[in-house]
Amino acid sequence: MAKYLPLLIILLPIFGSVLIRLVRFKSRKAMCIYTEALVIINSILVLLTILLDHDVILEVVHFTGDLSISFAMDDLSVVFSGLVAFLWPLATLYSFEYMKKEEHENTFFMFFVMTYGVTLGIATAEDYITMYCFYELLTIVTVPLVMHTLTREAILASRKYLYYSLGGAAFAFISLIFIIHYGDTNRFILGGTLNLDLVGDRTNVLLLIYVLAFFGFGVKAALCPFNSWLPSASVAPTPVTALLHAVAVVKAGAFAVIRMTYYSFGADFLRGTWAQYVVMSATIVTIVYGCSRALKETHFKRRLAYSTISNLSYILFGCALMTPAGMTGAITHLVFHALMKITAFFCAGAVMYQTDRHYVYELDGLGKKMPWTFSVFTVASLALMGVPGFAGFISKWNLASAAVESKNPLAYVGIAALLVSALLTAIYMLSVVIRAFFPGKDFDERKVAECKDPNLLMLIPLGIFAVTVLLFGICSSPFTEFFAKVAAGM
Repeated sequence: MAKYLPLLIILLPIFGSVLIRLVRFKSRKAMCIYTEALVIINSILVLLTILLDHDVILEVVHFTGDLSISFAMDDLSVVFSGLVAFLWPLATLYSFEYMKKEEHENTFFMFFVMTYGVTLGIATAEDYITMYCFYELLTIVTVPLVMHTLTREAILASRKYLYYSLGGAAFAFISLIFIIHYGDTNRFILGGTLNLDLVGDRTNVLLLIYVLAFFGFGVKAALCPFNSWLPSASVAPTPVTALLHAVAVVKAGAFAVIRMTYYSFGADFLRGTWAQYVVMSATIVTIVYGCSRALKETHFKRRLAYSTISNLSYILFGCALMTPAGMTGAITHLVFHALMKITAFFCAGAVMYQTDRHYVYELDGLGKKMPWTFSVFTVASLALMGVPGFAGFISKWNLASAAVESKNPLAYVGIAALLVSALLTAIYMLSVVIRAFFPGKDFDERKVAECKDPNLLMLIPLGIFAVTVLLFGICSSPFTEFFAKVAAGM
């Protein structure tokens, strides 16, 4: 039975979610109970899968030769699947209150839970072809979530997301072909699988394929110049944008880049080449671009979306360092940013749900009326800035340390980009906090008289996320040590 757990945690939410749409529940409460129970049970199964032996490979379908659909739980899988399993039940709980005002709830929760299973498919994929199949499937199941409201804006945003994702996946597919042809296997093995005897004098061709795939998978990770879909997708309901921008889609893109770089092509093959300089330059540009656009953006959720663009390239920058320390920094920020950003997005969603205010200039004075929401948002803001004592400081410190250790001249430019980003993040995040708590002497309190914090269905996830961000900032050593062991293959 234990052997089949990696498959069970994928199939249970995929097929269990279909019942949300097909079954006629006696009440909305019954539907919510079923949905939350399904997600919690699956998260428990994920935990059991993590605790069991990681060396077992489950081959579900064998095509030919080395091509199969196979699953396994290696150490990198533990990190990503554990993150997803922790966040999804809380995000689902938050969604029950938020979606009260939306139509087609059953359809929404069907795709919402289905996305959980597909994301776990990416996390536990044992080889390149399995990851690619679920990577494509992730696009298909998340498009209906982006276009859920069926407004013209939502439909256009979902089309852009679909076109960008399919285009990026096409470039990623090219790398799959080359890995199969020039590698000893398409399985994920830390250190890479390329056979240098087969590569021969085609090194530059393989490097070009790597760059194309980096940008291909980088589409979902919002890498410049293929990131305009992300702010557009903020028209979706906040539970969707929070998971898209913090966990499922964007982190799947970053996760795929880490897999491709360290487990397929191999960091030793790539380090010091022109390909490394190209992809690292792209990440540095994206870091500065994202935080600069966030500074100018006045729409609350789109500001956070541009912030996500910047922070995702922190992860890609760590990956592009192509060292164990760089991989450690990338994994650390992948996890910590997910916690910080889902917290910030859920705070924004609570404000929009309670007040119907969508722009930063409309937030004046709300801190006094929604103290819990904006206190949590302040925690998320300080963490994203990288203030010591919060999770963001740890991941940014690891990235900067890895950049110095790499002795790559371009990495020092990356450190400068991280510092610029920290400054701009402080401005665009704290400006929201200051407006909320200190609106000015001439502010009319009657404008926010009816505003208040949301109920416990929203506040409980917010509180747990805030505590987690603080704990990871204060007690991060066990996690960062584990991430370092993952990067070292220990």
